Amino acid sequence: MDPIRIYLVGTAGSGKTTLTQALKLWMDQQGFNAITVNLDPGVEELPYTPDVDVRDWVSVKEIMAERGLGPNGAQIACADLAALQFPEISQVIEEFRADYVLVDTPGQIELFAFREASSIFLNAFQTTQNIIVFVLDPSVAKTPSGLVSLLMLSSSIQFRFDTPMELVLGKCDLLTEEEIETILEHCGNTDSLLFALGDGNMDMRAVAATEFLRAMETLGGRIVPKPISSVEMTGLEEIYRTVQLIFFGGEDLASD
Repeated sequence: MDPIRIYLVGTAGSGKTTLTQALKLWMDQQGFNAITVNLDPGVEELPYTPDVDVRDWVSVKEIMAERGLGPNGAQIACADLAALQFPEISQVIEEFRADYVLVDTPGQIELFAFREASSIFLNAFQTTQNIIVFVLDPSVAKTPSGLVSLLMLSSSIQFRFDTPMELVLGKCDLLTEEEIETILEHCGNTDSLLFALGDGNMDMRAVAATEFLRAMETLGGRIVPKPISSVEMTGLEEIYRTVQLIFFGGEDLASD
């Protein structure tokens, strides 16, 4: 079977790195053959040991020292340098012969969303069985305006890469049941979200959001996330089920 590559994407602090760790643990427990890949050249510590680490090729600290760049400039330079190394990196990944490749993307989401390096990496493999799991930051998603902003960001990534995407609401263990229900209600009921956004009034911001959400629905964009908790290990099976539905028509992939 050609490997399924699951790209964990989200804003800084959304919980995508801990989700990478939790999803790998869950897959190990189910007996699935999965590996982790760290694509963040600037991360100092990870809660897991990646099987493939971009820092073995490029490092933000080294680039800062060599080129006299600041952290942001070094991140951009590293992303471009990593793109040049992608043929070698992808070869190392494929040598694992894993069924699932869990890719932990940079904390600076714009490096994945808007740098050409991401397109190069997505297309560096022989097959195109890629899916993006976009992690909504719960602290941002709790407010109507924050939720719409995250949905806009997720849609821009989906449309740029034309890749299947799954939305998840991260760190649900930090939210109350009422907060989770409210977020899901806003995502599933456009009128409810728009009413909350305009505080009961259809101001210009709510009107703009209306057109955006309708466009997402027309184009088939998914706006209802799956609640997950990496701490409580909940919702991980739902990600797996989505993968099976997209790539295998819902049929389960038996573990070896």
